[in-house]
Amino acid sequence: MMNEATPIKRGRKFDQVLEGAREVFMADGYEGASVDAIARAAGVSKATLYSYFADKSLLFMEVAKTECLTQIEEAGRILAAYDHPRTVLGQSGRRMMRLVLSPFGQAIFRMCVAERDRFPELGREFYRTGPEVFHGTMCAYFEQAVAKGDLVIDDLKLATDQFIELCHAQLFTQMVFGIRETATEEEISRIVDGAVDTFMARYGSQ
Repeated sequence: MMNEATPIKRGRKFDQVLEGAREVFMADGYEGASVDAIARAAGVSKATLYSYFADKSLLFMEVAKTECLTQIEEAGRILAAYDHPRTVLGQSGRRMMRLVLSPFGQAIFRMCVAERDRFPELGREFYRTGPEVFHGTMCAYFEQAVAKGDLVIDDLKLATDQFIELCHAQLFTQMVFGIRETATEEEISRIVDGAVDTFMARYGSQ
């Protein structure tokens, strides 16, 4: 079981191991991914793999966090370069949903749910280093928008949750339940644009 106190060693083959693990987790899922297959995909020995990660759950979580944080950093740059909320929400909403609806994003979600009872720390750690970071970044942007008079919001955290859930409408639910496997850019834009329109109707200053 994953131990949050277990240190992760970083060395010259660290990124190589992560890329191999990403490939295998995407193909086989968390449960189906074997350490042997990950080592082969990464081009390293099992001993080398274990020298970086004590167990598979630590490796999975590092892969998930790395992928998520890459997307969050880009969204953070969009939010930090202040622009009108309609523009910023559209850009950040699209970026968020591209990750959430991607095969990798869906795999992360399904694995965290599937392993919730056996390894509850998997989902908790991913939430702390992924969605919670994005939530805090968006809250900070909304605080600026309120100060500039572009938005009128009393409860910043609630407003952030509402925007994220508006973006999850339809496509996310359909993919979780296997109604569909993919979403086009046009479909994502339709949902996100609708989310922005609804949000601005509620919180826009004019």
